Amino acid sequence: MSRHDKEVVTEKFARYRQQRQSELSGAGRAGRQRASGEISLMQQSRFICLNGLLHHYHDSGPGSTGKTVLLIHGWDCWWMWWHHIIRELNANGYRTIAIDLRGHGWSDNDPDGRYCRDAFVSDLLALIDALGLQRFHIAAFSYGPVLALKAAEHYGKRVESMVFFNFGYMHSDPVIERVAPAIITCTFNGLLRRVGWWLPVYMFSRLVLSRNTVLKPDIEIGFASLGLCDPLAIEQTTREITSTYLTRQIHELVASLDQPALFVAGEGDPVMTPDNTEKLASMSPHGRFVCVPDCGHLITLELPLTASELMLDHFSAFERRMVSAS
Repeated sequence: MSRHDKEVVTEKFARYRQQRQSELSGAGRAGRQRASGEISLMQQSRFICLNGLLHHYHDSGPGSTGKTVLLIHGWDCWWMWWHHIIRELNANGYRTIAIDLRGHGWSDNDPDGRYCRDAFVSDLLALIDALGLQRFHIAAFSYGPVLALKAAEHYGKRVESMVFFNFGYMHSDPVIERVAPAIITCTFNGLLRRVGWWLPVYMFSRLVLSRNTVLKPDIEIGFASLGLCDPLAIEQTTREITSTYLTRQIHELVASLDQPALFVAGEGDPVMTPDNTEKLASMSPHGRFVCVPDCGHLITLELPLTASELMLDHFSAFERRMVSAS
């Protein structure tokens, strides 16, 4: 009997699990391996009500070492984008907690359509408090750092260090505010989300976002995020992240960061270029910039071992400084 059989889970999780279980006997060898691997990951899935909505988070690794990493996924993504990195961090003694934001992954959609930074941050803070996290690192990519910065502002020194992937200086003006949301929403909600086969979506990602061939199971994980994410969340967050007021706040939050922060850019990222990432890193009092060669915008699936090594080196450097200071 699964540990979830007597536990409240979301419909999205139950449906996804049933699909994978059916593939254990009906799919080819590769499909069975993928299904078995994901079902194994589900054993560390947890569900909690945050601000009236049932949320999913994945909690794995040693719980007694005192070393914890909170993982925040990006725009139109879900927790599974971290699955390779979770394995590496767990193997190196870190507990990992990867949340699905409201309306994303296996977390419930919001019937009231509240998809904005403040709502996501409120959920994130509620999870941290509910789990009683006292000291922890944060890693986030793409849209995730927008939320991580507010968490760092709220918790101060309880957030020990931060790693930001594919996140940089953003500029906005009245033209961008008006035009960009329509283009982005049309591309993802009007086109990609309507495609029923992973290959066209992968070709788009490979040509535009990625500089590396990704394994088919990871392609399917990326494709699954389109079906699991509420389209309204994409529409609303796109309007917000292209707004002048939010970009200005992000610059201010970065400038006030008291934590050591690693800013990682893909050399070939067309969304958040290395120049923009380096510019944002220079605004952080304790910021450090790393550019990864031959990498696009999807580093956690493109080059997960590289991403894991960068995170572990950054966390270890912080821990050595703490030991020296004591």
